[in-house]
Amino acid sequence: MDNKLIIIVPCYNEEEIIEYTIQKLNLLIENLINENLVSPQSKICFVNDGSIDKTEEIIQSYCKNNPKIMLINLSSNSGQQIAMLAGINNVDADMIVTIDADLQDNHLIIKDMVKKYLEGYQIVYGCRKKRETDSFLKKTTAGMFYKFMNKIGIQIRENHSEFRLMSRLAIEKLKEYKEKTIFLRGIVQNIGLKSTEIYYDRLERTAGKTKYSFFKLLELAWTGITSFSIFPLRLITIIGAVTSFISILILFYGVISYFKHAAVQGWTSIIMTIAFFSGIIIMSLGIIGEYLGKVLIEVKNRPLYHIKDIINKM
Repeated sequence: MDNKLIIIVPCYNEEEIIEYTIQKLNLLIENLINENLVSPQSKICFVNDGSIDKTEEIIQSYCKNNPKIMLINLSSNSGQQIAMLAGINNVDADMIVTIDADLQDNHLIIKDMVKKYLEGYQIVYGCRKKRETDSFLKKTTAGMFYKFMNKIGIQIRENHSEFRLMSRLAIEKLKEYKEKTIFLRGIVQNIGLKSTEIYYDRLERTAGKTKYSFFKLLELAWTGITSFSIFPLRLITIIGAVTSFISILILFYGVISYFKHAAVQGWTSIIMTIAFFSGIIIMSLGIIGEYLGKVLIEVKNRPLYHIKDIINKM
């Protein structure tokens, strides 16, 4: 079989689980090769995203004895999205699978993904069947996020994170996107091509702690919204129109009260009005500032990451 598979695994401070991950993925690769589903040249590519624990050291020890394990060391922490992109940009394969280092996304599903690729699919999305392992807050906010994204016209797969297979053609299309604020779920969905989903049960984390806090997830969601939609800017226009209408009503009320000699001296109503409209103005400026900040990042065109070294380079 000539179809070369590379499994890309971004890592950040995963010393408690990384050996387990290496062993499980290495066994998977060997099984796929033995079943003649992928090429014997297939590899696992770990992207060390500036870890400050023993993650790099552990992966390096495995690289010495196993040429199928590749390590890309980034010089500093750049975030999961960029670490995945660093891996994608520095390997050559017929198909690439991206998966988190904790293997909560069931790695055994990769075999089914490869079979879908052999059937002619260019992108295979791994989607969770349910979210029973999530907290109530995470489950609720995730549901709201997917519904909101679809409402404002951003099409992404529900309950899909970064667990997916992409063909060589899909990777070539992905590399045509040059933006610096990366939201891979949206970009990959935007590529199009023939795609399908595979549903699986998400596993409990074997060891270590998730590196995605609630606020990091919120930041990722905001990146997705502002990278693919101008809805927040349109919302400012809508709010402006509504508040202008309210202001006109207040003006008429003030004039009528004046002529009826019913106006009451006091500062409460004035303060409330000023506070309300000041809040609207500040929020609007903040949203505009977010978009201007992204424009500034794009214009500066700085590199997304710096590679310190690559071990067992292809």
